[in-house]
Amino acid sequence: MAKAKTTFFCTNCGAESPKWLGRCPSCGAWNSFAEEVIRRPSGSNSNLPNRQTPMHIDQITAVNFGRLTTGNQEFDRVLGGGFVPGALVLIGGEPGIGKSTLLLQIALSLKGIRVLYVSGEESSQQIRMRADRLAISGSDCYILTETQLEEILSQAEASQPQLIIIDSIQTLQTNTLDATAGTVSQVRECAAQLQRFAKTRHIPVVLIGHITKDGLLAGPKILEHMVDAVLQFEGDRNHGYRILRASKNRFGSASELGIFEMYAGGLREVSNPSEILMSQHNREVSGVAIAAGIEGIRPMLIEVQALAGVPVYSTPQRSATGFDQRRLNMLLAVLEKRLGFRLSSRDVFLNVAGGIRIEDPAADLAVVASVISSSEDIPINHLICFAGEVGLSGEIRPVPRVDARIAEAARLGFRQIFISRYALKGLENLNLSIEISALERLDELVSGLFG
Repeated sequence: MAKAKTTFFCTNCGAESPKWLGRCPSCGAWNSFAEEVIRRPSGSNSNLPNRQTPMHIDQITAVNFGRLTTGNQEFDRVLGGGFVPGALVLIGGEPGIGKSTLLLQIALSLKGIRVLYVSGEESSQQIRMRADRLAISGSDCYILTETQLEEILSQAEASQPQLIIIDSIQTLQTNTLDATAGTVSQVRECAAQLQRFAKTRHIPVVLIGHITKDGLLAGPKILEHMVDAVLQFEGDRNHGYRILRASKNRFGSASELGIFEMYAGGLREVSNPSEILMSQHNREVSGVAIAAGIEGIRPMLIEVQALAGVPVYSTPQRSATGFDQRRLNMLLAVLEKRLGFRLSSRDVFLNVAGGIRIEDPAADLAVVASVISSSEDIPINHLICFAGEVGLSGEIRPVPRVDARIAEAARLGFRQIFISRYALKGLENLNLSIEISALERLDELVSGLFG
């Protein structure tokens, strides 16, 4: 009997080594190598595809297959217009966030499209219970509860679906390897075979992936390089809103954002996110400012809340929810150095309403305004919004697509917007009922906003 062959894989990046290493030479992670038993198929070299000769790019025939639209505008926007035939899409998210519900809802909503939904985590009866809760009829969706990859591909060949959904990639295993399901080698090999199947049959395949405790997609990093699109489904369990964000997309923008609302009957599209990201106050309170942000191609108004108070402990606390805390520390240092606000001896807490995380630098001006408002206990008019990046010298820098931000603010009824003076070019022809206040430095913001 042949001796079982073992090798070591890095659980972080998927690098392979014949022996155990304390530090991965590829990604630099410590103590990340794990031993796995593998079995290489005999005669694998004979299964290589026929050799192809290089072709001039003008000799290649361009074929337009067209995208497969799901009818879900938020999902299609993140994908770039729908599924591309032959694309391999990876969707990750925390357990219970709604990944399976979202994809089952999309599978049931596709009318006249044959969908194969493969589940390795739930029984067919459990999936039927979720489908009854979604209450969507008239679909052409087929359910397969299987974890053996060869059987899944055989059933896909027989049923000829137009879309395949795998829930999840960590539960699949192939006969070509002796490793257990979920290991680095199994995940990589199963994804590679599904990729070949998708490319040769021009069928889009969606993979649901688990995430680690750090919020990253579980499995080797090579999995993210193999797929065509990586989508992150995030959200706060204490909020009913879910965010679908693209971190990689070969066929569309990687900065798009889709917003959904979770309710008893599934996930509802949120077509106007500005309304849910701004709280409705009966009276004006200090420490609240509205930022005119951009996510992908979509402008949205986001409420930023700040609280500056006397520290309870000897060391002041800094906390940011939905915003980069290192950038918050930088903005507080600018306020203290350039404007003289003594914030080093005060607690500062920052929160972005709605459970969303904003990475747009245009929110800097709103963050600064909210901190000053809370520190001086002076409310900001709720019909004023901000769009500008703050530099280390206290200057207000321009941000891209300021015209779209101004138009969205005017549409929602805002009367004034503060922007950088260097962003006025091209705004002369805007005929909007909103006052544009151009600033060059932060001291102009304090005098113009608080007198």
